[in-house]
Amino acid sequence: MLSFIALLPGIIAYRIVSKRGIQFAFLRVYMPVFLLMPEYYHCVFPGAPDPSFSQSACVVLIVSFVRSGWPGYRFSFNDLWVYGYALCCSVSEYRATNYADAQNLMFGMVVGGIFPYIFAKSLIEPFGNRFEFAKICVLSMCIVAIINIWETRFGFNVWRFTIDRFFPGQGQAWVTTFRFGLARAAGPYAHALLAGVMMIICFRLQRWLHWSDAWPRKIKGMKWLPYTPAFWLSLIAAGGLFLTLAKGSWLASFVGATITAMGRFKNRKQFGMAILFSLVAIGVPAAGKFISYASVGRSAAADANQETAAYRYELIANYMDIANEKPMLGWGLSAWPKIPGTESIDNHYLLLYLMHGRLTILCFFMLLFGTLIRLIRYAFSQPPAQGPLGSSLAFTLAGIYVAYVIAIATVYMGFQTFTMFMMLCGWSESYMQRRTREWQPPDDDGSAPPPIDSRPFKFQKVL
Repeated sequence: MLSFIALLPGIIAYRIVSKRGIQFAFLRVYMPVFLLMPEYYHCVFPGAPDPSFSQSACVVLIVSFVRSGWPGYRFSFNDLWVYGYALCCSVSEYRATNYADAQNLMFGMVVGGIFPYIFAKSLIEPFGNRFEFAKICVLSMCIVAIINIWETRFGFNVWRFTIDRFFPGQGQAWVTTFRFGLARAAGPYAHALLAGVMMIICFRLQRWLHWSDAWPRKIKGMKWLPYTPAFWLSLIAAGGLFLTLAKGSWLASFVGATITAMGRFKNRKQFGMAILFSLVAIGVPAAGKFISYASVGRSAAADANQETAAYRYELIANYMDIANEKPMLGWGLSAWPKIPGTESIDNHYLLLYLMHGRLTILCFFMLLFGTLIRLIRYAFSQPPAQGPLGSSLAFTLAGIYVAYVIAIATVYMGFQTFTMFMMLCGWSESYMQRRTREWQPPDDDGSAPPPIDSRPFKFQKVL
């Protein structure tokens, strides 16, 4: 009975929707709950799907969204890849196991993937909530980063310590790991590697807000604070990424930053060519050396770092043949043959192919790489002089996608990282679909202006 507290966000969302509307409830209820509460706790209903904290709020919001007439939503071809991804995963699980497992997976895909995609596509750009959405993401994850200092210092997770008692046995699998003699902070994101991905998003959105002058210069009542609030938020976000001690996320953040940096230069094409040349000149030899470094085997590894690299190399060598036995729809979530010593598959591409097959991989690649390529093309098509240097939303989103490409090669994309990926897909799609301005100056209160009138013929009276 204690697990029924997971339904509390749904009750709050219902009250807020009734009084303030769907946009307010999405931004002020769903997003903070999603970013601040773990997704591995569920309210258990025998014979029915088991919702988490954010999923209970999501169900309420989608009912209100549909009853309101799908405000802000426009269909696009990219939607088919989202729906196809969820459908392929669900059919794969149903064929591999049974209806009960497929039911829970389908519920997770719909409520944790499709609905957040629709919300982000419909309620951010069409209603001018670009800055509001980014600020809520940054503030929520900066709170997590500050609390994570405790986990790094004392070695136990504050969220598990507080919430485990309400969900007996549900959080036991997610333990604090250590590196360099320090605890790796995971926060509400289950594992430090997943927390690293979320903190990359926090840092990149914060830098974009900073460059766009979206934060006030001083905080009311705290004018004595040195430097600007944007500076402190950037520092906290960077600290949150560091506390995860996730080397894959650090590398992903660095490479993603090179893409975002293109928006900081007026001569973008020349800088982009220089970045591309550098990545090829450095990346190709580095890839060859990494293969030689990782292919020695764990038994011959010289240190823990080489052993970790060798483990991930062995995963591909060991599991590709198994994945090719069922190439179209895969083995399901956990039905594949386990090879002793390599049960944990820390590579989302390999894991997705193993679990759900080539059709699912195709849909996922179209979402990941297809959206990335379209964002870069869209970014280069925009004039660089529309706003402050670095205020390009397209380059910022492209940098986050590049970081995803690298980071999920070292960890599976689960819990908040999956849902956040879907929301980024929805936001990016709406942004490019509506061709809103590359930069919109924030109002005095920090909120975004109303959407730009895109009608081909506009008339106004001038006195």
